[in-house]
Amino acid sequence: MLAIGAYALLGVFVCLNYWVDVQHRVSSHLPTDHSWFEWLFAHGAHSVRHLENPLFSTRQNAPDGVNMMANTSLLGVTLPLAPLTLLLGPQVTYALYLGGALAATAGTAYWVLSRHLVRSRAAAFVGGAFVGFAPGVVHHANGQPNFASNFLLPLIVARVLLLGGPGRSWRRDGVVLGLLVAYQVFVNEEMLLLTALACLVVVLTYLLARPRAARARAGVFVAGLGVGGAVALLLTAYPVWFQFNGPQSYRGLQGGVFHSWGEDLMAFVTFARDTWAGDEAVERTIGLTEQNTWFGWPLVLLALAALVLLWRRSPAARVVAVLVLVFTVASIGPQVRFDGKLTGVDGPWAYVPDDLPLVEMMMPTRLALVVAGALGVLLALAWDALTPAPDVTGRRRWLRPVGHAAIALAVLPLVPRPLPAQPVDPPPHFITSGGWRPYVPAGRTLVPVPVPNNGHGLATLRWSALTLHEFPVPGGYFIGPNSDGEGVFGTPNRPTTKLIYATVDTGRVPALTEADRRRAVEDLTFWRASVVVLGAHPREVALRELLTGLLGPGRRVDDVWLWDVRPLVP
Repeated sequence: MLAIGAYALLGVFVCLNYWVDVQHRVSSHLPTDHSWFEWLFAHGAHSVRHLENPLFSTRQNAPDGVNMMANTSLLGVTLPLAPLTLLLGPQVTYALYLGGALAATAGTAYWVLSRHLVRSRAAAFVGGAFVGFAPGVVHHANGQPNFASNFLLPLIVARVLLLGGPGRSWRRDGVVLGLLVAYQVFVNEEMLLLTALACLVVVLTYLLARPRAARARAGVFVAGLGVGGAVALLLTAYPVWFQFNGPQSYRGLQGGVFHSWGEDLMAFVTFARDTWAGDEAVERTIGLTEQNTWFGWPLVLLALAALVLLWRRSPAARVVAVLVLVFTVASIGPQVRFDGKLTGVDGPWAYVPDDLPLVEMMMPTRLALVVAGALGVLLALAWDALTPAPDVTGRRRWLRPVGHAAIALAVLPLVPRPLPAQPVDPPPHFITSGGWRPYVPAGRTLVPVPVPNNGHGLATLRWSALTLHEFPVPGGYFIGPNSDGEGVFGTPNRPTTKLIYATVDTGRVPALTEADRRRAVEDLTFWRASVVVLGAHPREVALRELLTGLLGPGRRVDDVWLWDVRPLVP
């Protein structure tokens, strides 16, 4: 319980900057993703309250909607936490869950390590802490809680590796594995894929290292794996089919945009920004790629030393070495990058087609998250190896404090700091008080200005989230299909949204024509709009002038400018 309590306190500490003003703060690193996940918590609450299909939503990108399974929907979290969201709002639920997810991941890693791999609880604590709060995981916690939600992964790995073990029921283990895998599908499919790849490498390593033992265990292992696969397939077949074949599904991402995101070799020995030894300056050198490794040079040196010292005595350490090597190489991407510069040397992903199904959606650098998990196991093994056995002589007892000190010096600089947060303007009182209700009948939309998309309208997307999706909005922040069925960010801009975004970007109102006014009515008709709402905005004067030029004079209602377009839209 002490370990779990310590992890929980660290989770609260990491989210401390949000709790300063939880209602009006978002990640300053990824404010758009933060707002998207608040919207997702609201989606879960809305789906439960109205008993609607959670796999799809028409509350964003109206009238076409969003395929939630084809996006990072986090349904395995947002649906169970719906009562909390309904009670406290998505902002509070987001902050509570984020810290809890980090702590829960550390907790399940601690449980697996202490139960199945190491003797010392202190060793399990160190390893669990690193798995849950590794620099790469904490970096993703800046607006991407789905990549901090790894609490099922240690349990999945343990269940796979125990399949067919002596004294175990392969049927029971297979069923439990299938249930865990099925649930993880609704938390983070990408991390599930990385975990499956890691398990594959471990199994192949075991097969090569101990072929006779592997063959003796193969029958029950495969049988248990089959049971797990059948259970997972039964529970996820329709949602996964919906993901790839349902409305607003898509085939890959246009142009394989993530394939070039390989890990910088210098990043492995650099301290991450959100650790006590890191700072923002390093991002300007290496770049703003995801900080999935960023272990710092002391931990890299310690890991190399530990692998050398444990190689002969620990089969688990040898497996860790293979995992680190394989996934380090795999994370490099299509071209080797060093200290922020491309070297011109081909990486492994140079030989992977951009349009290979499923793989085309992967980001090479995220494979390094497996390395982070493997290093957590290595830290536990190293600490445990220093725990004296009863027959250890006094002459070697000095190794224990020296070894523990070395581990502490390597990991203490990686202790996370509170995540950076920034204030965000509250939504208009007109929105939060329900003043919009007389203007938005069922089947119609509220058009916030700017219309939300991946580059604009962060604040207006939050209007939808903070009212728990009580009105649908056009546009949004999501991935959907283009005209060719390929995945793109957001929806193609319509003529009116182009005018709005041009005004936001320049502060000047474009010259308007009758064709612009006609197309504005066509866009409003497509959106099934009933009202256009402009709240406080740095470009409020220019946007008001634009909307007046397109729709005629608006009127001030509460703290917004409002255009009732129901007479224009049939």
